[in-house]
Amino acid sequence: MKKIQFTNMLADIFSSSKVINLLIFVSFAVILTATLGARYYLFQSIISEDGTSKKDIVAPKTIKVVDTFKTEQNKKEIAQKIEPILTPAEDTYIKNNYATLIKAIEQIRAKQTNYHQKKEEMMLLFDFENNYYKDYILNYLINSNDERLHNTLTKASKTLTNVLNQGVTEKDFEKGNLATMILRNTHFETSKGEIRVISALLEQVIVPNMVFDETATELAKKNAINSVAPTVVKFEKGDKIVFAGEPVTRVKKDALQKAGYNVLELNAKGIAGIFALVCMSIITFIYCLMYYEKLYVTKNYLSVIALLSLLMSALATVLPTGASFYFLPFPALAVLISVFTNPRVSVITTTILITLISLTEQIPIQPAAVFIMVCLIAAIATSKVRYSRRFDLVKIGGEIGFSMLFLILIIYLIENSINPIGSHIVWTNAVVGTLNGLLSGIIVLGIIPLLESMFKIVTPYGLAELADNNQPLLKRLQFEAPGTFAHCLMVANLCETAAEAIGADPVLARVGALYHDIGKLKRPLFFVENQTYFGIENPHTKLNPRLSKMVITAHPKDGIDLAKEYGLPPIVQNFIVQHHGDSIASYFYNQAKLEEGAEKVTEEQFRYTGPRPNMKETAILMIADSVESASRTLKDHSQEELDGMINKIIQTKLNDGQLSDSPLTLKDLKTIAAALSKNLRAAHHQRIKYHENIIQELEEKTLKKKFVAPDTITTKEEEKIEKKIQKHVQKSENNAEEQQKDNNDEEKRD
Repeated sequence: MKKIQFTNMLADIFSSSKVINLLIFVSFAVILTATLGARYYLFQSIISEDGTSKKDIVAPKTIKVVDTFKTEQNKKEIAQKIEPILTPAEDTYIKNNYATLIKAIEQIRAKQTNYHQKKEEMMLLFDFENNYYKDYILNYLINSNDERLHNTLTKASKTLTNVLNQGVTEKDFEKGNLATMILRNTHFETSKGEIRVISALLEQVIVPNMVFDETATELAKKNAINSVAPTVVKFEKGDKIVFAGEPVTRVKKDALQKAGYNVLELNAKGIAGIFALVCMSIITFIYCLMYYEKLYVTKNYLSVIALLSLLMSALATVLPTGASFYFLPFPALAVLISVFTNPRVSVITTTILITLISLTEQIPIQPAAVFIMVCLIAAIATSKVRYSRRFDLVKIGGEIGFSMLFLILIIYLIENSINPIGSHIVWTNAVVGTLNGLLSGIIVLGIIPLLESMFKIVTPYGLAELADNNQPLLKRLQFEAPGTFAHCLMVANLCETAAEAIGADPVLARVGALYHDIGKLKRPLFFVENQTYFGIENPHTKLNPRLSKMVITAHPKDGIDLAKEYGLPPIVQNFIVQHHGDSIASYFYNQAKLEEGAEKVTEEQFRYTGPRPNMKETAILMIADSVESASRTLKDHSQEELDGMINKIIQTKLNDGQLSDSPLTLKDLKTIAAALSKNLRAAHHQRIKYHENIIQELEEKTLKKKFVAPDTITTKEEEKIEKKIQKHVQKSENNAEEQQKDNNDEEKRD
């Protein structure tokens, strides 16, 4: 017993709508994840777990790939060979030391001491280690006359300046190059003795004045690295890229990729990431629809979008490696969804799908940005299409193609300023993208009928076809129930005008009105509009009110049966079943009360079975249907009479709650009433009444011409008749002009 209860509980859980929706959600997410991840499985099928090739792979064409590893190695070697760049530092410290040394020498020379004392003091100023000429130098500095010493010191000062300008490094000291530098920078006539003295002086004060210039060194390294040519590995057609059992290196992977193999790898974490991204995308999409477009959160519409998303993901998956991403027909997808739903849903769908595919299939940001902008343009362009002309859909392909070309060139213009790109790549992508846009309209025209048939969703193009009077069902209505057909045509005109006035779908409203009374085909002679045409007696005079009510209120159900038989889409079937709602058949209700007594009759017994209108278009049909029928009973079709009749009907529908489920507002109802009144006034316009005497005289003249000889009518009589005719014609023209003026004034007041 407990087992049965548990089984029943599980059955109840899994039969609930929430669980079913959750299962559908998870199933679709898994399928989409598998589709997007399929691109990563091909590489794993030809590469072993240890990273070696399972088979020999031959190059199908000449392939050139850059060995990035060797290229990077060469760049590193070149960079290491660049010597640090040194720049001269501030020389004030060295020059101050030189000036101090010269001042000390002059002070020693000025002392009134003997030579030996001066020599001892002078030796303290110099480091004469291993200097063979120290005695000569000291004697030169002590005993030389002032002029000779001054000339030598002047030469020493200029040499110091030259050496410092050239720059002295640590290596110059390490290699003992300082003396050579001093000698090389003494650019004037100098004796060997003076050179020895100058060298001794400068060696005491010169220190390295060159410091490391990091910026200049890095710039030199970058220039050297940029000058390194890439190491290219070439595989001729027929050469083996990899042998069976050979490790697949980075350069081999690049060659395999150019050969058409996918080299991307995906582990369990990657698959989990794709699944999470897919789930997030679906949830975002559903929330957007629920918030902005509740109408399209239905099984059929979601199925169409899901199928198109899977197809687009599959195309992105099987796109050959290295092929242009602009082959993906995202513009056609945007147009297709716009046709089946509306531009807002199209923009939401394509934006989310492009983001999802770009992230999972490693599509660069440039094509993704182009596709998002082009899909927005495609959705806007589709909203302006006249659905009565299919060629307009082909023409918007031109707009989309031009937009693709323009955006691709702009993207590459920006990118080329940062990173130069080959012109052949730019123009290849531009041509592919332009053709993609141009063909989008043609692709959509071919797919629309298939999706309409598969998912029973009618598009504006399908509606335009259903509005053709040569449709089999409308043909039957025209010949078997001509009065009903005339009524449907009139109601269709009223609905189209009213729907356009409040921003509803005028094409849908017109088509729904054309088919709303097809149920009357089952018993056409029981409806008054057909009895007059066939000239028969009203059969309801021989039936009791209850039976008549059953016959009349059955026509919505009969219409649904015919609609299903002829394959009318569900949205058109809504017009058939909702155009009376659950309103009361008042004529037969009142007749029953008279015959049976008011206490024995209830309104519920004489109501239609419903449901009430739940769309703007079906609510408009309910009002227009009643208004058109009532207008035929009016003797006076003046504006006041029509407005009063229309407002009374709308008020009756409101009081009876027939419009409570529809999204119409009071402002909409006011606009609808004005549109219906204007349309009915045009339909019931008045003709100009001709003068009876003129008509009689014209008839008499005609008879005389037939039965009397022409010479029996005098010329004066003919002139008299002609003048009367011209006078009447002029009067008729004046009346017509006044009538037209009145109509124009009336329209302005409206």
